[in-house]
Amino acid sequence: MERVSALDESLKKTLGPATAKVMAEHLDLHTVGDLLHHYPRRYEERGQLTKLAELPLDEDVTVVAQVADSRILTFNHGRGQRLEITLTDGSGRLQLVFFGRGIHKPHKELPPGSRGMFAGKVSVFNRKLQLAHPTYVPLGRAADDDGSTEDTAEAVDAFAGKLIPIYPACKGLESWKITKAVDAVLPRAAEAVDPLPPALREGRGFSSLPEALLKVHRPESRADIESARQRLKWDEAFVLQVALARRRYADAQLPAVARRPVPDGLLDAFDADLPFTLTDGQRKVTGEIFADLATEHPMHRLLQGEVGSGKTLVALRAMLAVVDAGGQAAMLAPTEVLAQQHHRSITDMMGELAQGGMLGGAEHGTKVVLLTGSMGMAARRQALLDLVTGEAGIVIGTHALIEDKVRFHDLGLVVVDEQHRFGVEQRDALRSKGKQPPHLLVMTATPIPRTVAMTVFGDLETSVLDQLPAGRSPIASHVVPAQDKPHFLARAWERVREEVGKGHQAYVVCPRIGDDEEDDKAGQKSKQSKPSKEDEAEKRPPLAVVEVAGQLTKGPLQGLRVEILHGRMQPDDKDAVMRRFAAGEVDVLVATTVIEVGVNVPNATAMVIMDADRFGVSQLHQLRGRVGRGSAPGLCLLVTDMPEASPARARLGAVAATLDGFELSRIDLEQRREGDVLGQAQSGVRSSLRMLAVIEDEEIIAAAREEAAVVVAEDPELTGSPELRTALDALLDTEREQYLDKG
Repeated sequence: MERVSALDESLKKTLGPATAKVMAEHLDLHTVGDLLHHYPRRYEERGQLTKLAELPLDEDVTVVAQVADSRILTFNHGRGQRLEITLTDGSGRLQLVFFGRGIHKPHKELPPGSRGMFAGKVSVFNRKLQLAHPTYVPLGRAADDDGSTEDTAEAVDAFAGKLIPIYPACKGLESWKITKAVDAVLPRAAEAVDPLPPALREGRGFSSLPEALLKVHRPESRADIESARQRLKWDEAFVLQVALARRRYADAQLPAVARRPVPDGLLDAFDADLPFTLTDGQRKVTGEIFADLATEHPMHRLLQGEVGSGKTLVALRAMLAVVDAGGQAAMLAPTEVLAQQHHRSITDMMGELAQGGMLGGAEHGTKVVLLTGSMGMAARRQALLDLVTGEAGIVIGTHALIEDKVRFHDLGLVVVDEQHRFGVEQRDALRSKGKQPPHLLVMTATPIPRTVAMTVFGDLETSVLDQLPAGRSPIASHVVPAQDKPHFLARAWERVREEVGKGHQAYVVCPRIGDDEEDDKAGQKSKQSKPSKEDEAEKRPPLAVVEVAGQLTKGPLQGLRVEILHGRMQPDDKDAVMRRFAAGEVDVLVATTVIEVGVNVPNATAMVIMDADRFGVSQLHQLRGRVGRGSAPGLCLLVTDMPEASPARARLGAVAATLDGFELSRIDLEQRREGDVLGQAQSGVRSSLRMLAVIEDEEIIAAAREEAAVVVAEDPELTGSPELRTALDALLDTEREQYLDKG
């Protein structure tokens, strides 16, 4: 494995400790390999040779010309110096200017009568065309001996039209210094281990990895850059997809109990009582899930769907099918509010079927128990007993389900809601409670573009619910610029009163709770200077539930029944508020984002989101999905203090303009870039994606996924591809591997 070591060599040894320290601290580059994979962000192009008479303004040009005169001028009462050089090429004249300490070298190297090549951007000063601080190469005297013209022609060709790499840089390490550092390590690129199998490389006509590295850092042409980028993107996509394909393969080798629905069981009884028919989407997705449950390998499926597309119903029917087949099903929710909400909606949907073994329960019924950290001892003991005896077919809970004390009679299915909030350790801890690995259904209410699903959740098969059930109402969304147009905000509160007047209810969402501790922190932040309108909106503390509720009850919503809900309240208090709101005893609920997912109150038709610019695109879409759940149309008002031209306002405008969650997730990803979505693991592991852009490179990702599946099916241990194994080991250090699972 000698060939690998050259790229693993520390930059301290190659570049010296000072440069290596800056690279490690600011750019996270530690080895020769790291630096070779630190690609140019863009390339500056020196213009092709141009005659002085034809110079275009504001463009990069390269000219070969003779120095007509050169003079140093002083200004600013003798404190400043400027070098002015006039060039001529027989067709026209051009002035060069150099300022400050940098004037002596060109003054010495470019005397009158000498020739040179000069590159820079053309501007106008005092009605004369000029290049300020151009790059130049002296070409000797104009009247050289015969034979020098060939050398000159070669020098001109080498200089003009050259692509200059511009690297992502940092303080203390400008792009040109990185260029020199790359030059020092570039010969080592010849020793780069190529992860692509030869057959794949040849079949797709890719150059070798050393050649691609050479071309991306020192391209001769734009075509070089393009071919190198394609090759390097493929490396990233392919190695990542092989990692995911191996995980899928390993999971498929595990044994599981096949769970097939039993005729005339719980599921049939539940379906018979449904007051509506399933959408085509729900039927299709259910078919995919039931087919997976019937196999003797664990299902690993991601169910993603639009807000309100009926994911919970699909998951419940899968749970009932497993209970029919003699197993138990557990649903893991990220918060107590959501766990209680799921428990309430599932028991409501099941009716007497959720009272198995109780007086008045149906003969096919089963117990549906709730298990959360804040439950009283007696209720908790009873829930644990129901699980271990098998009395409870369905359990819904928070992280409390993962604790050692929790034992199941026969766990057959784990449903994880809001996947992105759970780590792999938590998911696996729950799965390990089955006698054999249980089937796994992961749900997310945040629609994920197909490319991200393939890249982040590539170890899961994906089902998509993109159809809304019949009876769902449209939601109108509007941005309310409170700072620019205060009367719009006043109108927003009138609209809330109108909705309540029609017998409906409303949410008001704030980014902060508003307790003393938070106020202190926010106060400290807000004492900084406030230059612009945008900064002002950013600097002031975010609006808080407690304060806003107080202002509304005394002001625009006086006389309405207003209550608050936030994460720091006692679980029983939270539950009581939600129950009162669901029962219609509260007109307006002022809350934090605890209502973001799962909360279902069909009578709530209006939502006002305060400081909407402080929420992400996906979060706003989630929140908006809490209204319009009944037959009356929904209204969502996005209140912001941000000025019209700001990026934050553009983001809110995008949310108001579409109800398509998949489109919004795409906008969100384009704005945040992939780093936030893919690369930043909780431990701060840096993204392995340096070249691949998940949104733009869909075709590469899809093709790499297919190729990876073939390679892994033929050789799961990759014994025939040691280079690919090496690349995988580099990608999948333990933290990165956990991150892949965390999604």
